Amino acid sequence: MIVVRAPLRLSFVGGGTDLPVFYTKYPGRVISTTIGAYVYIVVNRTTFINEISVRYSVAERVRHPSELKHTRVRAALMEMGITRGIEIASFADMPAKTGLGSSSSFSVALMKALHMYQGENISPRRAAEAACRLEIDLIKEPVGKQDQYAAAYGGFNVFEFNEGSVSVAPLSLDHRLKISLEQHLALFFTGITRDASSVLVEQTANTEKKFEILKEMSDSVFEFRDNVMRGNIRRLGEMLHEGWM
Repeated sequence: MIVVRAPLRLSFVGGGTDLPVFYTKYPGRVISTTIGAYVYIVVNRTTFINEISVRYSVAERVRHPSELKHTRVRAALMEMGITRGIEIASFADMPAKTGLGSSSSFSVALMKALHMYQGENISPRRAAEAACRLEIDLIKEPVGKQDQYAAAYGGFNVFEFNEGSVSVAPLSLDHRLKISLEQHLALFFTGITRDASSVLVEQTANTEKKFEILKEMSDSVFEFRDNVMRGNIRRLGEMLHEGWM
């Protein structure tokens, strides 16, 4: 039995600049951290060798992956050439569609688990790129790359997106600084959920109109990073407020 987990993330500054319509013209940058909440994927060989079993909010049992209703699992199994004799189950610490990148955490954990199922332990970068290919190329989701990379690498990072490349710069925070950030940040579940795809479609359509604003958001990642490292909590709060207004 293989169990893989991928963390959920909080994105602070730069969201929307990880879309290709932006970063093919100007470097996109995002600063984010993962949190102690996860999406779990369990993969096992099934005794029913001619079947595929998938359990999430519902249970599916089919003869071929093409028959699956779960879009991500169907595409992932077809991509990996796994056509029978496998059971997959997913669990999560948080509800879906709450803005924490859970869909990409699912994709990262799934692709890593399927590679392990085939005897290969892939790197964080390969896991991120496999999840990006799954979501962007195979199932045509209108998403960027920040969530897949955040889930694959974990921790507090600055990501830079350019055409054909993604760079990852981890931030090393001492214990005192971590405690201070945790004491000044609060995360609430409002009970409201939403589908990120519709939001991202709108963002993509409005990128040209808001290009200069997105450039400012991308560049502001450096200021946010510097204030994190200085422990300037007040300025971080001001930047978060400005970013959401």
